[in-house]
Amino acid sequence: MCNDYEQHIRWAEYCDLMQALKLGIPTHQNELDLPQADDIRVNDMAPVMRAAGNQIELSPMNFSFQPSGRGGPVFNFRSEGRHFAASKRCLIPATAFFEFTGKKYPKTKHRFALIGAPFLAIAGIWREGQGNHPASFAMLTTMPGPDVEPYHNRQVVVLRPENWAAWIYLTKLEAELLQPLSGGSLTVDTVRAGID
Repeated sequence: MCNDYEQHIRWAEYCDLMQALKLGIPTHQNELDLPQADDIRVNDMAPVMRAAGNQIELSPMNFSFQPSGRGGPVFNFRSEGRHFAASKRCLIPATAFFEFTGKKYPKTKHRFALIGAPFLAIAGIWREGQGNHPASFAMLTTMPGPDVEPYHNRQVVVLRPENWAAWIYLTKLEAELLQPLSGGSLTVDTVRAGID
């Protein structure tokens, strides 16, 4: 599943889209709250978008929940059949996410980006920090849409900008929001060939 994504959103693009959506930007935030990265992987710190009163703020969090037993960190969270009204909901801003195919390392790396938008947002949930562990987030997943299905049997939930507020404030049903996009919504580029 998706354990790697890219964040090259320009601050001006972010501000323009947030203002167009009437989501607000806290006055104390600036481009330093949206650091760029070629690859954000599990256990990296990255900005997420979360509710802060009647605005959406960018907050740095760890990509993955701490293991609750002998398992590894939780970075993807299955969305089907679940309700998130009691969860802390967030959006993970990204210019693209990556999926990998093949059985040997290095695997073939595929880049997925949203057509018709300067960047995309992945539906997520977040948890407060505990002890010396910072606040953390995980991406929600669903069945793959036509663009992702040839590469993986699951995909992260990519929300179109018009549904960002609906997810943050949960003004629509989860089953309506947490769906794969229709075919032709994502560009797909192979950015690294694997060895098999």
